[in-house]
Amino acid sequence: MSRVRRYGLALVTGAAVLWALLGPFSRALLDRGIAPLEIAFWRASLGGLVCALHAALTGGVRLRSARDLAYLAAFALLGVTLFYAALALAIETGGISLAVVLLYTAPAFVTLLAWPLLGERLTRVKLALLALTLIGVVLVAAPGAGAHGVRVSLTSLGWGLAAGVAYASYYLFGKWVLAHYAPVTVFALVMPIGALGLLPFVEFAPKSPEAWWLLIALALVSTYLAYLIYYTGLRLVEASRAVLVATVEPVVAAALAAAIYGERLGPLGIAGAGLILVAAVATATRRAATPA
Repeated sequence: MSRVRRYGLALVTGAAVLWALLGPFSRALLDRGIAPLEIAFWRASLGGLVCALHAALTGGVRLRSARDLAYLAAFALLGVTLFYAALALAIETGGISLAVVLLYTAPAFVTLLAWPLLGERLTRVKLALLALTLIGVVLVAAPGAGAHGVRVSLTSLGWGLAAGVAYASYYLFGKWVLAHYAPVTVFALVMPIGALGLLPFVEFAPKSPEAWWLLIALALVSTYLAYLIYYTGLRLVEASRAVLVATVEPVVAAALAAAIYGERLGPLGIAGAGLILVAAVATATRRAATPA
């Protein structure tokens, strides 16, 4: 493997680790009395501010048409407003491990949504991978001995799956968006729009200096920097390799949740998580290997 590809894989791996820190950062903020929607709001607002500054220093934000702004606004409502809120709510109601596992149902939702939206066929292989994901979700949702700190309920499952649906928008919009705009330009627009979508639902709480530092770290480290190095790495390696490496995220997130908060899935949950990740990798890799 060439030095450039190794560097690209290192960047993608680094981004996955930074995204894995979203769970501990969010949990620490929840423990300090910051509500999930406020966490999501500040993540989008502060992350968007840094992306806007980056874009301003590298040529500014220029859109080709008002129609593109409408597409980006739709992406913002799904990929920022809903995604950031649902992920924070999933962590609050079910724990970090459950939230990140359900997040990786996103490729299955891409397969389902690409059928009516993009006209992609549902092949036997795709249906088999969808079935594998469904079995994984059922196993994760099943009560079982050995689990600790993971709260499975209709609410936590619902928010976790909502995060997966919202995350699917990155796959569905991503190919079009990245073909026309630099990632920092995209996020300089969609994060502030997404934050505005959250604003009517946010109740702001008093925050200690420590809470502000955690919010800044969430926005800078696990949002702006993670996106920046991921998309930089993606230019240097094949998309299929990047997909495989990015699945480091749920593994690292679960390990951190276990080490810091004592969270762990039971045997059935671990088996279900394994099926979801196998299906996610297989689905995303097939998409990455398919010509546009």
